[in-house]
Amino acid sequence: MKLMSTRFTWLGIFALAGTLALAQSTPSQQHSHATMIATPAAAQSSQSANLLQVVRDATERFKDVTVAQKEGFSLVFGCVSGPDQGAMGLHYLNGARLNEVNATGKFYADRPQIVIYEAGPDGTLHLTGADFIVFADQWDALHPQDPPQLMGQLFHRFDFPNRFALPAFYTLHVWAWKENPNGAFVNWHPNVSCQSFIPQN
Repeated sequence: MKLMSTRFTWLGIFALAGTLALAQSTPSQQHSHATMIATPAAAQSSQSANLLQVVRDATERFKDVTVAQKEGFSLVFGCVSGPDQGAMGLHYLNGARLNEVNATGKFYADRPQIVIYEAGPDGTLHLTGADFIVFADQWDALHPQDPPQLMGQLFHRFDFPNRFALPAFYTLHVWAWKENPNGAFVNWHPNVSCQSFIPQN
């Protein structure tokens, strides 16, 4: 695996490592009150579509990265490339939102802690999605054998040690603005690249 830039912002690392985030979700069961009842697959598909739409609505203004920066998001980890192909891209973290999760013990689909970008050939950043995160130790202590989920989507676990130099954590990527052929909630996007990212000194 290759990290296109090993430049870390200590502010971002300390904000992540120092935040206690207890994720809570309330996936709803969608039943029809008519003669037909929605199948589990149909209900899951509906929840997935709803989650994507909520994230789109909540992050549309961040298509302009300067808006995200004004609202407290800043780049951490450089550009994260995939183990074989593709990438995650550029993670812009909002430390205040992490603190909010710490205070409330809840995740909200319209308040992701991270927004994700890809650098275009001219250096312009294009919004591709959002990311939600919770640290594993804090979550597992209260929810053994029960990983976090948001609107029916299970989080993925990264164990320690990891490429981000963080404690073990759960994360959920939502590719709301660039369709992922491997699924909207997987970690890696095969059509995202770090090739055009130029680290700032």
